Amino acid sequence: MPSLLVLGGARSGKSRYAERRLAGWSGRKLYLATAEAHDAEMAARIAAHRSQRTDAGWETVEEPLALTEALAATAAADTAVLVDCLTLWLGNLFGAERSPAVESARLVSIAPDLPGTVVFVSNEVGLGIVPDNALARRFRDAAGRLHQDLAAVVDEVVFVAAGLPLTLKSPCKD
Repeated sequence: MPSLLVLGGARSGKSRYAERRLAGWSGRKLYLATAEAHDAEMAARIAAHRSQRTDAGWETVEEPLALTEALAATAAADTAVLVDCLTLWLGNLFGAERSPAVESARLVSIAPDLPGTVVFVSNEVGLGIVPDNALARRFRDAAGRLHQDLAAVVDEVVFVAAGLPLTLKSPCKD
């Protein structure tokens, strides 16, 4: 399983699904986390997730902004990297006033050539109503473009709803 994009709504089970897909991985398992703790509740969530991953044999690298660089530095033939999550990363880029379009293009450009297995997790935010403010619309649009561009270059795409996976793109069988 060289590359996989797992999409779904908040609390849909997408991260759990991604982790299960890599449960039997015999090499190094690296969790590339993009969340930032801007308040006590988020800090507690991050700490709980970090603890769960450690107990399950994951190494964690926390990288809220330089995702492309972190992937380039950590992806290896004997490594499974789980990136969780792309929408948090996009939000971080907006907050840091960095161009989501430029950074997304950089990520998509390296994705097909990353060694080993890479699993990207992201929230599908385009299924609801049109947001009522310009920033939220720009975020939704940036996420939609990133998902489309990344889906075009990864081997497999799965949508998760209520913990159930729906395959949108299967790996090519030559």
